[in-house]
Amino acid sequence: MNLSRREWIFLVGIVSFSAIPVIGGLLRAVELAGGPAIVPEENPRALASPLPIVVHIVSSFLFCIVGALQFVPSLRRRRLAMHRKMGRPIAIAGGISALTGLWMTHFYAFPADLQGRALYWTRIVLGLAMLGLIGWAWVAIRKRGIPQRVPRHGAAMIRAYAIAQGASTQAFLGIGWTLLSGASPRGPFRDGLMVFAWVVNFAVAEYAIGKTLGRRRASASPG
Repeated sequence: MNLSRREWIFLVGIVSFSAIPVIGGLLRAVELAGGPAIVPEENPRALASPLPIVVHIVSSFLFCIVGALQFVPSLRRRRLAMHRKMGRPIAIAGGISALTGLWMTHFYAFPADLQGRALYWTRIVLGLAMLGLIGWAWVAIRKRGIPQRVPRHGAAMIRAYAIAQGASTQAFLGIGWTLLSGASPRGPFRDGLMVFAWVVNFAVAEYAIGKTLGRRRASASPG
């Protein structure tokens, strides 16, 4: 791919950032397939119903890592047909990721120190929001003749991506806290840390949307 230095830095950064939950998820998938226990088991229900976890891992991998290519400006400009073809399966993967996340949040019996009511409802609301944003992005890009359809599509997908990348930010913050304190976060503090990770992601997403819209206005302005 003929990408700029900045675009390569973005791709390497996003893949590295996504690697922690993806690796953890792959290790969990190996266990569920009958392999050795590598990751501590904290939710026995997962062993009895592993399919949603495996589907969630695969769909999240596609949406978060492969989907990062959709945000590279030069690929959108030079290979629009590829962007469109990749967009459909990536959007479907994002929808499946959100649905399986909702299923696990509601039906898996998490210990209270791993998921309190605040975290439960945050996950439910954001899972539904992610589905809605992907659906809105799909509808917006298909409304030909509307000048703002591309910016609306892009903004919705960036926000959906911010929700999906919550696990990466949560892993980063959780590991950081564990290194500083010597103990992994638990209880209400863990809930707050998990929710705060999404706040960080939304702040970055809104900044990215503002920068994109600013560049569009600058290129569209005369002179």
